[in-house]
Amino acid sequence: MISPAEALERLRAGNRRFVAGKSNILESIGQARRAELVEGQSPFAVILACSDSRVPVELVFDQGLGDLFVIRVAGNVVSPSQIGSVEFAASQLGSRLVVVLGHSNCGAVEATLKELAREQESRSPNLRAIVERIKPAVEPLLASGVTLQGAVSANVRYSVQRLQYGSAILEQLIAEDELKVVGAEYSIESGEVAFFDD
Repeated sequence: MISPAEALERLRAGNRRFVAGKSNILESIGQARRAELVEGQSPFAVILACSDSRVPVELVFDQGLGDLFVIRVAGNVVSPSQIGSVEFAASQLGSRLVVVLGHSNCGAVEATLKELAREQESRSPNLRAIVERIKPAVEPLLASGVTLQGAVSANVRYSVQRLQYGSAILEQLIAEDELKVVGAEYSIESGEVAFFDD
């Protein structure tokens, strides 16, 4: 299994290929690769991403079958089921990197901002559950006139923090330098992924 730093570089390189239009993904989705994965998987990274159809995770990082353990939920929010999925991938499958991937123009974050400004109210308790998970990240920023992009970044950072400090299993792996959790944002406009340095 590769190190967290090597996994991060592999994602960066894949995104550079994607942006340049030089993807290699066809080589890693063929029949031979499918046959290799019949007995099991060992994804090198976990990506907790928004469900937005404009953010096809494997394509964005130019990765093929079995490379990524992808968890998608509107607003890339963290709930017990997402934490459990990350725990499974890290402790059972050997994934050494977790990326929380937000994106520009996120509708879930925008809906949260509108709801907090009372421009709209949630019409469904299920949608409200997503808004309630984004709210702690963006509510403190409302007084400063936060932009949608600022709120997207704050939401990614909040989800990273929830993963870093919301699970004894993940905390132990992080403390032992066996796992790294980072935030990133995908630009729908350019196709580039910007990884957070902090």
